[in-house]
Amino acid sequence: MTETLPVGILGATGYAGTELVRLLGSHPRANIRGLGSRQFAGHSAGEAFPGFPELDLELESEDVQPCLWRERGIEIVFSALPHGVFAEHARRFLDAGMRLVDLSADFRPGADKAYEERHGLPHPGKELLPRAVYGLTEWCNGELGGADLVANPGCYATALLLSLLPAVASNWWNGEPIVANALSGVTGSGRAPSSTTHFVECGNGATPYRVGESHAHLVEMRDAIRIHGVAQNVEPRLVFNPHLVPMARGIVANVSIPLAFDVSPAMAAELYQDRYCNSAFVRVIQGNGLPETRHVRGSNRCDLAIRVADAGRLLLVFAAIDNLVKGAAGQAVQNWNRMMGWPDTLGLPQDAWVNA
Repeated sequence: MTETLPVGILGATGYAGTELVRLLGSHPRANIRGLGSRQFAGHSAGEAFPGFPELDLELESEDVQPCLWRERGIEIVFSALPHGVFAEHARRFLDAGMRLVDLSADFRPGADKAYEERHGLPHPGKELLPRAVYGLTEWCNGELGGADLVANPGCYATALLLSLLPAVASNWWNGEPIVANALSGVTGSGRAPSSTTHFVECGNGATPYRVGESHAHLVEMRDAIRIHGVAQNVEPRLVFNPHLVPMARGIVANVSIPLAFDVSPAMAAELYQDRYCNSAFVRVIQGNGLPETRHVRGSNRCDLAIRVADAGRLLLVFAAIDNLVKGAAGQAVQNWNRMMGWPDTLGLPQDAWVNA
């Protein structure tokens, strides 16, 4: 029988947290031994997760004492807490000997500046930022194996960085602004309802939101571009236009990358196919097909399609992911697999749910 490892999940009853429960509940090496939830603290897992009746646990408060979880043998904690909550608690879990995968923005590239702008306070875990590994899994080169703090990328950042980094890292980009447009389902805004995610407000329309310089993922993406192929003293020029559309889950995005030289469609396709040929969860669509959210829903896959425009001087990359899986919980589990030296695919779905 395969040995399982005890795991804990904070923020377990949010959308991303529930996806973690779903994925880790069927992971052959995971044994869920701790669940933290503000809303359902003191309730049984059966009440919080009617779809997982075999989960026999009581949910605890989100401010659980790390030493109590460590006494249960928990070695890995997944935090799906809202942005700004986990930063001040991460140190206690690390000091208790646990490894962490954080799904919030608290330890991503640019987190120090983003935290202060978002909350008006200094980052409470600033000393941990150099210790955090940015877990864009397909662009990690062994550093996850020794990591004890992994910053899971944002959902938009995952789709857009997987789209643009092959061209940037290969010095195809001419340095002019990259323009990224993306459409997301409303689960990307979290479970708490708001005036923009309430069904009456969003159910029959689509809208741009937080365009320009105001989106938190913009800092994260610019820093990741700098890390993976732009000189340190060059400001990555990226324009990001997110949109909210009336669907529950999924992101479809397109990126326009101005090129330094003429590129043929065959060259562009070869670049991306070569870069991702060994990546189990990135599929480069060949032929005339384009990514669709329904073809990745429920899976940990990112689908990409490549096109060339403007007489070979503009690269167009189209992407689709499930924002709650590859954009959140699935990528977190994929990062854990890498941390443990297991195959990326262990316990993760590669195929989409069958459409009704």
